[in-house]
Amino acid sequence: MCLAYPMKVIEVKKNRAIVDAEGIRREVNAEFLKNIKIGDYVMVHAGFAIEKFDEKKARETIEYFKEYKDALRKTLKR
Repeated sequence: MCLAYPMKVIEVKKNRAIVDAEGIRREVNAEFLKNIKIGDYVMVHAGFAIEKFDEKKARETIEYFKEYKDALRKTLKR
């Protein structure tokens, strides 16, 4: 199964970007995307920024992951 997660760009260095999600920061390869800038949201998979998201869609996706995580925790506690 493949999983990508939306992360906010906080720094851009040539073809690399520093991204943040819930306080977790990573340096990712940003070669696949053109014109990313600080404040953009990107989907990150396996160390690569693979798609640019608008903020609304990114926040909706993050909320979905939080709901999924909460549901999984409840299931595992049974």
